[in-house]
Amino acid sequence: MARFTADPMAALVCTRYGAPDLLKFSHVPRPAPRHNEVLVQVVASSITSGDRRIRSMNMPPGFGTLGRLALGWSGPRNPVLGAEFSGVVRAVGDRVHKFAPGDAVFGISGFRMGGHAEYVCLPHHGALAHKPGNLSFEDAAALSFGGTTALSFLGRAALAPGETILVNGASGNVGLAAVQLARLLGSEVTGVCSTAHLEQVHSLGAVRVIDYTREDFTSLDQRFDVVFDVACNLSVAQCLTVLKPGGRLIRIQAGLAEMCRALLQPRRGGLRVLAGTAQERSGDLEQLADWVRQGLYRAVVARVFPFAQAIEAHRFADLPGRGGSVVMRMQSPASS
Repeated sequence: MARFTADPMAALVCTRYGAPDLLKFSHVPRPAPRHNEVLVQVVASSITSGDRRIRSMNMPPGFGTLGRLALGWSGPRNPVLGAEFSGVVRAVGDRVHKFAPGDAVFGISGFRMGGHAEYVCLPHHGALAHKPGNLSFEDAAALSFGGTTALSFLGRAALAPGETILVNGASGNVGLAAVQLARLLGSEVTGVCSTAHLEQVHSLGAVRVIDYTREDFTSLDQRFDVVFDVACNLSVAQCLTVLKPGGRLIRIQAGLAEMCRALLQPRRGGLRVLAGTAQERSGDLEQLADWVRQGLYRAVVARVFPFAQAIEAHRFADLPGRGGSVVMRMQSPASS
């Protein structure tokens, strides 16, 4: 865990669960890196679905009480949200050799959070990587969450070249990443989203895009090797009907009971159900960065807000159908 100095830093804090209007600007102690840690001056930070869930305590079914016990009963014990960020390394511990002051980086801090502040501190072996030179800080701040979530679950599903995959909820952060990554892995992608985002999803690699307002994908004659269900707006039983024999169903927003059943009974009639939490690994970030450098993958940003409009940014992030990440620009990379 990082140490803290007497020097203050600006931060957006959440002291009570609820609507964006409960967030406040404040000054909190600035972290200082321990022997194995990296101090990053945050240039941009996104508002992920995880940030929004923690802020509002709007958890998947069954996780409400567990969430309060783990995170804090009436408000988060760590009041500075922000799991995904980009920035510039300002200091490193004496056991850190991979990063140096001045390096442009991006990463994801998970439940450590802290990205909605001027500085964040995290272990050098955590989910942190060098920012591609052809990527802005704003885009880099939207690269980690969706990309690592999609890579983690696609890996667990062992998606293979030539297989077919349907992504339900293809226009969100994770869905847009899943469409691109499944295409890169050599699969044929079908996306499901709203009318407004049909062209966007198609442009990122889906060979077919279904408008859920006009067509129910469970009524299709086609069957898929994998269903990547981000929206989780249909039951497991409904999703299983569109899988081929040996198919795999990925549920991103599973409730507690569903997650437990997936762990205890992963196979149902020859089909597999995958749920749980995604792993956040530096190797996945480095892979994403390499694809970005090659022009094979990109982060999708719906809108960028200045940090001074952070509460408005959270309101916008709560709106459905954004079609990408919401990013806050914290400060100029040249500032200190």
